[in-house]
Amino acid sequence: MSMNPLSFQLDQIIREIGQAGRRLSEIDASEASAGNLSVCMRGAMDIAPQFSQTEIIELPMAVPSLAGSTVIVSGSGRRLREIAEFPNANLACVVVQEGGQFGRMFTSANRRFRRVTSEFNTHLALHEHRMKSGNTALQCVLHAQPLHLTYLSHISRYQDERHLNRRLLRWQAETILNMPEGIGVLPFMLPGSDELMRETVRSMRAHQIVLWARHGVVARSDDSVLGALDLIEYAETAARYEYLNLVAGERSEGLSPAEIREICRAWNVQQDIF
Repeated sequence: MSMNPLSFQLDQIIREIGQAGRRLSEIDASEASAGNLSVCMRGAMDIAPQFSQTEIIELPMAVPSLAGSTVIVSGSGRRLREIAEFPNANLACVVVQEGGQFGRMFTSANRRFRRVTSEFNTHLALHEHRMKSGNTALQCVLHAQPLHLTYLSHISRYQDERHLNRRLLRWQAETILNMPEGIGVLPFMLPGSDELMRETVRSMRAHQIVLWARHGVVARSDDSVLGALDLIEYAETAARYEYLNLVAGERSEGLSPAEIREICRAWNVQQDIF
């Protein structure tokens, strides 16, 4: 018996969401119920077999450009590491209705949350900003709290975007190649607030990953949820090197600016950090 291609796509995306949730927990980026994620896709999907319960919800902001799109999003208070084993209990599928003010939310009968993540406003704003041109069919957004990145964001000098990037992107050649625009940095703002939502959208016009000072990071990808996860892993590894160097008394200078520029020339990567 052949498999419905839309159902297969949904299964694949949910499987990758589970892999991402488990990996975030493995790298100490999602303790307990910390972190959230979403995947937005153009067009209808065969949701009902897995998410048979439906209700209409008011969205935290109007997103008319996403009308007809499906957003898979994590439930509030859920552990990302449990999604792989119990996806239907921890995820909701929201189909944005005409006009973008309401959504039809599909959940499973065994769901373990009352509402979706409290930072759904930021997820929706990022999806609309990226997808309203019509050129993007899928976008994934991950929020996590990696240990070393979050710690460094509590130190004032690392809240300066240029300083943070010049310090973090010097430890491995791969880092500048995978995020040549660097990491955006925002000062502390109330989690889930409209201010945080607006400033995150603004920063992500130039970056694929943004550090929320004293809070964590948010990353996006037009490829897959695993692509967004990769960015978090690259950034957290860089932050760990930086932390180790601080603990060791800053004995190393890492790659020099000249060496990083040489790497970028060899790979034809444009950047203005070094």
